[in-house]
Amino acid sequence: MISKEVVINNQVGLHARPATFFIQKANEFKSSIWVEKEERRVNAKSLLGVLSLGIVKGTAVTLIADGADEEEAIQTLADLIDSNFSE
Repeated sequence: MISKEVVINNQVGLHARPATFFIQKANEFKSSIWVEKEERRVNAKSLLGVLSLGIVKGTAVTLIADGADEEEAIQTLADLIDSNFSE
């Protein structure tokens, strides 16, 4: 299991379109992946779960992955966030 803290810096946070991109990317991996904000942890492959965190611009979240491709999963999702979802 590995984890990495990232900061959401795109204008709308992790809502609607960016959340959909994030979840589609997370679903490409076999590993279990979670997003953690403060004390709440949700499945990164669940749109409702991710949206329920209410992640806005400037929010720090922790990405957690456990499985065969965990390192690649964390790096890919962190890169997607760092690119501001290509906005």
